Amino acid sequence: MAQVVILGCGYIGIELGRQLTATGHDVTGVRRSESGQQAIETAGFTSHQADLTDPDEIDALPDADWLVFAASSGGRDAAAAREIYVDALGDAIDNYGVRESPPDRLVYTSSTGVYGDHDGDWVDEETPLEPTTDKTEVLVEAERIARQEAAENGIDGTVARFSGLYGPDRYRLERYLEGPVTAGYLNMVHRVDAAGAVAFLLTENRARDEVVLVTDDEPADKWAFADWLADACGVPEPPKQTKPERLAESDLSAAGRRRVLTSKRCGNDYLHDLGYEFTYPTFREGYLDAVDTYTAE
Repeated sequence: MAQVVILGCGYIGIELGRQLTATGHDVTGVRRSESGQQAIETAGFTSHQADLTDPDEIDALPDADWLVFAASSGGRDAAAAREIYVDALGDAIDNYGVRESPPDRLVYTSSTGVYGDHDGDWVDEETPLEPTTDKTEVLVEAERIARQEAAENGIDGTVARFSGLYGPDRYRLERYLEGPVTAGYLNMVHRVDAAGAVAFLLTENRARDEVVLVTDDEPADKWAFADWLADACGVPEPPKQTKPERLAESDLSAAGRRRVLTSKRCGNDYLHDLGYEFTYPTFREGYLDAVDTYTAE
């Protein structure tokens, strides 16, 4: 049984904690707000209230065998992102690295926004990073910290690079059923698989000091996805906008990243090679619950 601390235990962190608790691990979720504490406790594992931007509060966090950094800047600007993804992450690594029992592993949840624009071409773990905004430049720096500074502290750091997250409370049906739907690709991963991939990397001891792109099996053409969704929900196909908007996905990772202006298709061959099996390999499986709820209403 591992002692696991999830820093920034929000949308993905709560699902991750639920999965790890179910397999016998001792999990503590860290959130700043009281409502966040309640959500963690409702999910069935231990909560700890702390502000990750306060070094004294980081010092009071419990020890961990596995540390997961999944905090959010709340969709604010690059300065706020730096405070969380660079400063707080670095402080956490430095703090845990000098403890009597430092963590064996760190997983930092990043975003496919770090790739920049590839005009619809495929990207994977070997693709050079080309951040397009001040905020995604911060995310690239955070990835370096998660691996390089973790290694300097004797911790194996893994970057789990999420594509657009969806699932309960984040299906956004109206956006695609009502339109207009712009051209481009959707790179997505269901909440269960985003958390499941992190749990897999930890419990199966995979991808130490590596980057893993966490995305499902099929980058979806937005028009085709919208038409499939409309047909499944029994409504007319939505209007289309032919002018490419280059807004291919909502990179809403556990770290809370918002939209990044990119067009690309994300590949997950390496995650499959490591041995992970998806619960929801494409949107067709992942959206069934949302479709059922919509048609029932």
